[in-house]
Amino acid sequence: MMEEMIQNCSRILFNTPILKKKNIAILGSTGSIGTQALEVVKAFPDLLQVTILTAATNADLLITQALEFKPKAVVIVQQDLYSKVYEALHKFGVSVYAGERSLEEVVEYDNIDVVLNAIVGAAGLRPTVNAIKKGKDIALANKETLVVAGKLMMDLVKDNQVKMLPVDSEHSAIFQCLYGEEDNAIEKILLTASGGPFRGRDREFLRGVKKEQALKHPNWTMGAKITIDSATLMNKGLEVIEAKWLFDVDVDQIEVVVHPQSIVHSLVQFTDGSIKAQLGLHDMKLPIQNALTYPVRQANSFERFDFVNFPALSFERADTNVFRNLGLAYQCLLDGGDRSCVLNAANEVAVDAFLHDKICFLGMSDLIEATLCQLSKVKNPSLEDLLVIDLETRKVARDLIKSM
Repeated sequence: MMEEMIQNCSRILFNTPILKKKNIAILGSTGSIGTQALEVVKAFPDLLQVTILTAATNADLLITQALEFKPKAVVIVQQDLYSKVYEALHKFGVSVYAGERSLEEVVEYDNIDVVLNAIVGAAGLRPTVNAIKKGKDIALANKETLVVAGKLMMDLVKDNQVKMLPVDSEHSAIFQCLYGEEDNAIEKILLTASGGPFRGRDREFLRGVKKEQALKHPNWTMGAKITIDSATLMNKGLEVIEAKWLFDVDVDQIEVVVHPQSIVHSLVQFTDGSIKAQLGLHDMKLPIQNALTYPVRQANSFERFDFVNFPALSFERADTNVFRNLGLAYQCLLDGGDRSCVLNAANEVAVDAFLHDKICFLGMSDLIEATLCQLSKVKNPSLEDLLVIDLETRKVARDLIKSM
């Protein structure tokens, strides 16, 4: 009783919000972000409860997760795996659904507070739209949501008065730097980039790069697609697009800074010249936790950053002449309309072609640029338009590969 009184007094004195238990839907629970999100949920059983889990094809892990976390429902997207998942879970009171349409419907459950979208690709768009329209806050780890349809999504967020909570470490860092700064204008956002495995190299060197070299990131291990995006700096280009929509800034207010140590996750400069930065060791559980427990920071046992172990933090300008993908991303933002959608789809085809030895490292930028030139700009696309453009772009890019 005394402890509860002290906590209540503390909340009154320091204006600390009282958190009610949140019901979480995790779309893509068997992937890297999804599995780490479940670790966060496990660490805060009094604050977080899993209501929905979904997976594309990993039925075995989905079943294991459901048996541990006891959600109300699960979705397995690959429909021929439905029977396997149903047989394993229905006797435990877990509703089982299958197919992409089920992803769109399951986020509409009344008892969901936050939808963590960790689906890879355009499949994450429609579930996000439905969740927003039903008044759910979004913890966003799906890049395509804002890269492909940023304006549409943020207009929906505003109209439905929900929160878009970033999970990517860079955007989470910016979001955290803006705590308490609602009335203060942003002068500039500085997105940090590790620089990837080819930092400081010139185009002549990149001409001969093999996929084995590009897949060796200097700081951490990731999936093949995002590792190649890091090597070309396309990952940073996509993050520039996301940042423009998330934080409602102009393109010229976003700067990419290469920071090889990956300790400063991003920075915000305000109109008085002051700069705020968010620092920490690279652990995705921290931005995931921040999104799921917002607006209160919760104590955890994650490893702490120590300046003594990093006596030098360095910063460099990103070279868009060498790493053309970053420049293409900026140009697509300036051109507007469907250009970011085309950029994203063409890049996915380009990365896949590079990984299968169909084009060279520099050929990825050539393919993306050629695809952008091949497709006429659509000024004000709807969501349905964008999904069609995404498919059309992939076809055009694959056809162009044959002539390269």
